[in-house]
Amino acid sequence: MATTTTTIQESTGESIGKIAVAFDEKVHEGSRYTAYLPVYDNETKFPPTQPFEFRDRGLDADPAKPNLLKTGDPNIEVTRLTPRIGTEIKGLQLSRLNDAQKDELALLIAERGVVVFRDQDFKDIGPEKQKEFGQSFGPLHVHPVGAHVENHIEFHSIYLGSDNLYRAQQRSSKLTTTGYHSDVSYEHQTPAITILTLLEVPSTGGDTGWASQVVAYERLSEPIKVLLEGLRAEHSGHEQAAGAIRDGKTVRREPVKSQHPIVRVHPVTRQKALFVNPGFTRRIVGLKDEESDALLKLLFKHISQGQDFQVRVRWDDRTVSLWDNRVTAHTAISDYDVHNPEEGLRHGFRITTLGEKPVGVNGLESTW
Repeated sequence: MATTTTTIQESTGESIGKIAVAFDEKVHEGSRYTAYLPVYDNETKFPPTQPFEFRDRGLDADPAKPNLLKTGDPNIEVTRLTPRIGTEIKGLQLSRLNDAQKDELALLIAERGVVVFRDQDFKDIGPEKQKEFGQSFGPLHVHPVGAHVENHIEFHSIYLGSDNLYRAQQRSSKLTTTGYHSDVSYEHQTPAITILTLLEVPSTGGDTGWASQVVAYERLSEPIKVLLEGLRAEHSGHEQAAGAIRDGKTVRREPVKSQHPIVRVHPVTRQKALFVNPGFTRRIVGLKDEESDALLKLLFKHISQGQDFQVRVRWDDRTVSLWDNRVTAHTAISDYDVHNPEEGLRHGFRITTLGEKPVGVNGLESTW
């Protein structure tokens, strides 16, 4: 039976309901990770999220990162994937990081947007230790409509295979499978760090792309920067909830809207970053419809086509990627044939931590 979360921003659900399995057991015979396949709790409901105090642990980090990057261990390799976004680390296990290293990792993720760890044992340490690691960066988010892992509703199950084409069908009417977004940015206190672990991967394809919202902001002309710094945009979860209901899924928490600063200031680095995304941003508050549509179209195109401030990461089944939703947008790239057994399937789980109430330039705060 599924359990409910007891993290800071959630309270125990009203009931523990019937589980709907979203995979075919025959397809996964012999897999070591069937416990992480997608299910839906069709009855558990959660109340609205409540405000909470948040302190980013990157504030406590030594900027030189001596415990994380300068240990003197010759087995640790650190590679900058592009000049402005993305760092890859080999030879260091996430499961064994101490508190000082976690502080420095939080800072590194804020600075580099996404940090990719290779050759990890993280997928094999068990759900409780995985959750404990996630909680060290903030309260765990429970997705209001997405598939989860049985008994661990905090884990958002990521799966696309021949026995579950739901993620592919959502974009079947589009020319591309890519869709840049910042995880559930409609929440009042939006996600800080997301931790994505892939358990099984296709032989090729299924990469993830990230865009630096810091560089995206920096590339804008000064008059546009000044304009955007004084504006908020509406982020909405209503469309996602409506789609879930249409597709026969359960909405665990009533959808919300938030009006977040378009230019957000990171609480640790103090860098300015665009905070809009095509996935959840609907309109710019205070502008006429045509003005809002034109500006958002410009920004969305800028973010999705800015290959000179993007990074694309190829997965294997021992890779874990951590990114800061406050300074990046990301997209899955579903370019493999899920009907072809030789290409395989893509299966993993996402742990998302919540952060502070967004604050923009000159103290401009989110409202709702």
